[in-house]
Amino acid sequence: MRNRECVLLVHGLNDTRAIFQTMAPSLIKLGWTVYDLDLLPSNGKLPLDKLAKQVADYVSATFAPEEKLSVIGFSMGGIVSRYYIQRLGGIERVKSFITIASPHQGTWIAQFSQRPGCVQMRPNSAFLQDLERDVEMLERLNFTSIWTPYDLIIVPANSSQLPVGRNVSLPVLRHDWMVTDARCLSIVAEALEE
Repeated sequence: MRNRECVLLVHGLNDTRAIFQTMAPSLIKLGWTVYDLDLLPSNGKLPLDKLAKQVADYVSATFAPEEKLSVIGFSMGGIVSRYYIQRLGGIERVKSFITIASPHQGTWIAQFSQRPGCVQMRPNSAFLQDLERDVEMLERLNFTSIWTPYDLIIVPANSSQLPVGRNVSLPVLRHDWMVTDARCLSIVAEALEE
């Protein structure tokens, strides 16, 4: 099996790296070296840019400066990773970027919390508008957004789409099932191969 770049998995709100207990072994079996981290705290108390700094610090501490990697972000983890890529230099380190059920255009569910990280995930938040200003930067990467039209966490569900890269809709019935769905895992593997 050929040597493949490393893959970093970034979890979502109120999750830990344990959310990837199906995805990580699946990717390892296909030959990728998989890394993950726990964002602390993951409950929205910390602004997303501070969580993105945790990702940046983890990448700096774990990978050689010239080493390219792929990043997969689930839900909030996709937005945290996007901030790392667009604002903290990740654009120079990342080859492939895949988001799964991430609120790129925000989610109305975030209106139910006043925590800073949740406020940043509201539709039209200053945080998301800032990332939208130079979203075309993601065209420099192999970018894929995978989402489900049945999502009740990302509302409206199509706010997981971006005007760049590849947007893939999958009929998965629950938000959290996206990271275990066999079709989603297949699309992730295919995107990593490109």
